[in-house]
Amino acid sequence: MTVRGLRSRLRSGVGRAGWAVADAWVIGRRYLYHLLRKPDEIASTLVIPVLAVLLFGFVFGEAMGAAMEVPGGDYREFLMPGLFALTMAFGIGNTTIAVVTDASRGVVDRFRSMPIASATLLAGRCVADVLAAVVDLTLLVVMGLLVGWQWHNGPVPFLIGLGLLLLLRVAFTWIGIYLGLLVRSPEAAMKFFSLVFPLAMVADTFVPTELMPSWLAPLAAWNPLSSTVIATRELFGNPSMPGDTWIAQNAMLMAVVWPLLIVAVFATLAVRRYRRLGE
Repeated sequence: MTVRGLRSRLRSGVGRAGWAVADAWVIGRRYLYHLLRKPDEIASTLVIPVLAVLLFGFVFGEAMGAAMEVPGGDYREFLMPGLFALTMAFGIGNTTIAVVTDASRGVVDRFRSMPIASATLLAGRCVADVLAAVVDLTLLVVMGLLVGWQWHNGPVPFLIGLGLLLLLRVAFTWIGIYLGLLVRSPEAAMKFFSLVFPLAMVADTFVPTELMPSWLAPLAAWNPLSSTVIATRELFGNPSMPGDTWIAQNAMLMAVVWPLLIVAVFATLAVRRYRRLGE
């Protein structure tokens, strides 16, 4: 291949990449406009974490803290990173319902008729959900500060912790996109959303895994949420009680590995499913 031919290919590749980014942003902006018209979707996502702060932080906080041999205030600092991750997980419901609604109304079919790459369209949905998650996290951080939670290790570890939480949201977004393309109605999507509850509860979110029954602790330790929660607690300087297992001692590494692995699997499945719609 000549130098001129190589330059032509590089320019063509850069051009295609630029168009792909532009298309993804246009699709993502469309979803954001819809979200701005329906702020109740953000509110519905935050209802469970807000109630969890009030119930587990104040109603049950002293009892939970006593079980962990810490004061109630320390338990609330232990709790908040778990609730941050919980909110990222519960966002899967909005993603799944939004995708299946677009599919049932023929919006996805109209997009498929346009000269837009499959991955670009789905990536636009992911961009919109991550930006919405930034709003969710901002509101929860403010609420956490109001109930006495704070970070202790400076701004850089704090921002890294938020980055890990958003990375987890990206992973759950791709699961939601795939499920939204798989099911046929919003009602069916809600059934899948109910599966998030055991996933979120059997983790290091409300209590450390070492206080769980011996048969349940390994499942909780290998839950992707547990790795993110333990890692963010360490970054924020909040109380943490990681177990002595390999997965718990390497939570920072696994908080990156788990989401990337989930994205690799479900992004591939979602693109394949998107291309086979209507067959």
